[in-house]
Amino acid sequence: MPLVKPLDPSHDQETKELAEFFNETLGFCPNSVLTMQHRPAISKAFINLNKAVMANEGRVSSALKRMIAWVSSNTTGCRYCQAHAIRAAERYGAEQEQLDNIWEYRTHPAFSEAERAALDFALVASQVPNNVGEEIKKRLYQYWDEGEIVEMLGVISLFGYLNRWNDSMGTSIEDGAVESGEQYLGKHGWVKGKHG
Repeated sequence: MPLVKPLDPSHDQETKELAEFFNETLGFCPNSVLTMQHRPAISKAFINLNKAVMANEGRVSSALKRMIAWVSSNTTGCRYCQAHAIRAAERYGAEQEQLDNIWEYRTHPAFSEAERAALDFALVASQVPNNVGEEIKKRLYQYWDEGEIVEMLGVISLFGYLNRWNDSMGTSIEDGAVESGEQYLGKHGWVKGKHG
C-alpha cells in the first residue's frame, strides 16, 4: 500500500492537461503525479520542471536522458523509477542493444565513450555522499559542453527528487512500467518490490 493514495486523473484539470505530456513519454500518467496532485501546485510545478529538463537543447538525446535517469535510479535503488526510465528510453528511441545491455554500459560496445562519460556522471552524482570530482569533470568536458552538462545534471537532479518521492511514498507501479522493467531489467533481478 502506498503511503498516500493517488487521486483520480481528473481531480485537478490543470494537472490533467499538463500530464498529457506523460502519455507520450510513458503511455500513461504516472501514479507519482496523481499522488502529487493532493497539492496541485506541486504536481503542476513538477510536470513543468520535467518538461523543461527533458527538452532537447543540444546533443544530449531524449534516449540518453532516459538512460541517465535509469543509471541515477539504479544507483539510489528506486525500482519504480528504474522501470519508468527504461520504458521511456525505449519509447524515445534507445537502441535495442543498449536497452538489452544497460547494466553493462561501461564495457558493452553499443555505448560510445561520450555516453559512458554521461552515464558515469549519473552514477557518481547520484551516490551519497556525492562523488563528482575532477576525474568525471575531465571526462565530461572531452565530449560535452557546459549546456549539455547542465542538461544531464538536470535529469540526475529530477530523478533524485523522483527516487525519494516514489521510494518513500511506495508508489504503486503501473502495468506498462512493470512490463518494461521485467523485459529489460528482470534478468538482473528487477522486481516491483514495495511498489506492487
